[in-house]
Amino acid sequence: MRYRGAIIGLGWMGMLYDLAQRIGHWHVDDVDRPTPQLDVHRRFPYHERHNPRSNVPTSYAGALADRPEIELIAAAERDTKRLAAFQERYGVEAVYTDAQQMLETERPDIVAIASNTKGRAALTCLAVECGAKGIVTEKPIADTVEEADRMVNTCAAAGVALVCGAASVNHPSFAVARGLLAGGAIGELTSVESVVFEQHQNWAYFLDDQPAWVIGHGDEEARESGSGEFRGDGLMVTDSGLSVHFRKGPPAVRLTGTTGEILHAGNYTPWQISKDVETPVGATRIEWPWPGVQLDQIGGAAIDGLNDVMECLAGRLDEPKNSGRRVAMALEVEVALKMSAAQGGCRVELPLKDRSAGLDYDWHR
Repeated sequence: MRYRGAIIGLGWMGMLYDLAQRIGHWHVDDVDRPTPQLDVHRRFPYHERHNPRSNVPTSYAGALADRPEIELIAAAERDTKRLAAFQERYGVEAVYTDAQQMLETERPDIVAIASNTKGRAALTCLAVECGAKGIVTEKPIADTVEEADRMVNTCAAAGVALVCGAASVNHPSFAVARGLLAGGAIGELTSVESVVFEQHQNWAYFLDDQPAWVIGHGDEEARESGSGEFRGDGLMVTDSGLSVHFRKGPPAVRLTGTTGEILHAGNYTPWQISKDVETPVGATRIEWPWPGVQLDQIGGAAIDGLNDVMECLAGRLDEPKNSGRRVAMALEVEVALKMSAAQGGCRVELPLKDRSAGLDYDWHR
């Protein structure tokens, strides 16, 4: 089946990373944002595997254009210089400075929403209203828990696959790790350790039940960049009693079981699995070969996230790995951790009653 694809926002993740070197950040409301020198003819030599992750498109525009079953038909962006570059790069004539007009006119099947966080919930819901079957968005998911709820519920009601954030969870190696866990490779899961930042919610992919309560400690003041994301230590406990530990400087995710451990240290380092084996001197934990694709193998967050959407549309996947549902859950947990830390480490019950609560992000988000 052939799908019609469109993109909203031609910033760094929308298009620019594939055409230029990053030159810094700008405020999301800056109407005179700089555009770097663009190489609209840049290509990615997939066959050169000496540094495979540099040889694939980074942007959502590149990911959409790369899929043979998707026809990239339109883009929306308020910067006309970027629209012109998009037209030259991809040979697409339908460009808009108004995203609503593009959605209502073109009615694309697949929509990449790579604009800033403000307004993302409304654009996601409008895309569904205009007939979208799959949506990929940039991180973070939304400003508030209520906005994330609206995105997730709207997509779920319409049967639309929603991927949120160019996070490492999109990589297929995470599915290998989850399969090992489900297959009992490390016994019964007893605890999870992970980073907490809402933009890197590695831990959420490995939970099957719901968060019940959190305790947060040691949060930091808001940064000059505007970010008020949680920067402390914390504990989250699920309905079934599973503990998820958050701390400063942890691995990306550590899954500890009764008979072994699965570890991803972060920054695209390879996964590791260790298992307990019986020896003449007793049980010993040893490292085993990783039985599948590794994080250092070819892939890209935008490509992998879009692939999950296409797998859902083909009926081969029930839900994207980094789905809107999981990312919304992670956002709510992080908001609760901040609340707890602000109250001296008091226990905060989940789900939160105040759905208007949210986070402040970097000024370029």
